Amino acid sequence: MKIATWNVNSLRVRLTQLIAWLDRHEPDVVCLQETKVVDEDFPSEELQRAGYGVAFCGQKTYNGVAILSSRLLKDVQIGLAAPPDAPAPKYHEEPRLIAATVRGVRVYSAYVPNGKGVNHPDFAKKLAWLTDLRRTVARDVEAGLAPKGIAVCGDYNIAPEARDVHDPEAMQGQLHFHPDEHAALKQLMSLGLVDAYRLHHQAGGDYSWWDYRMGAFRRNHGLRIDLILLSESLAERCLTATIDRDARALPQPSDHAPVLAELRLD
Repeated sequence: MKIATWNVNSLRVRLTQLIAWLDRHEPDVVCLQETKVVDEDFPSEELQRAGYGVAFCGQKTYNGVAILSSRLLKDVQIGLAAPPDAPAPKYHEEPRLIAATVRGVRVYSAYVPNGKGVNHPDFAKKLAWLTDLRRTVARDVEAGLAPKGIAVCGDYNIAPEARDVHDPEAMQGQLHFHPDEHAALKQLMSLGLVDAYRLHHQAGGDYSWWDYRMGAFRRNHGLRIDLILLSESLAERCLTATIDRDARALPQPSDHAPVLAELRLD
């Protein structure tokens, strides 16, 4: 199974690029974030013609997630699990998470909130969202929805380590590289999740996001914030993991590059 995650930063703008990319790389499963399209306008027919079934949830202008698959999508679920003995918080209404099982693998497309700033009220929401993501994944595993393992893919808006940041000294304690974010990500990964990219690449300087401004891509001033997190059973079967920088170099690109991992499944 070849699985990919890509924050496309508007599916309408990037649809032609996406379809060409699908033809070039032939992934089995693709997790999309920031589709920015209402459900009735989602380009299902175009993607089906390209060979992919789709599951999606979205809204106009902001957010939106989807899973594309060349194989049957089973047990599709949208949104986060509500906290026990409490009503779901308002932020659960945002279309930021979708999950489905493909060939026995439970796949999640997650668009973690940005947080806006470490002193902004949305920063606490970001941390709470990650706690709820952990609860959701644990619930699905307990329910038997992941017989072959889990792949939690998406734009985490967190650079895990110093080698994932072009200037870690300047970023220390800032949004996307804050100790509280690292603690929340570590708590999610305590479910037994492994960073697929780090299984195959140890050097720093490899990023998945570059600001549109100040020549950031040309200067390689980026962050690695797009991750494929695999359960240990899948991590043992991960053959390759790559970041497709070429997609970021296209005209009118997303500010994110796709991340791919190839798994050996029975």
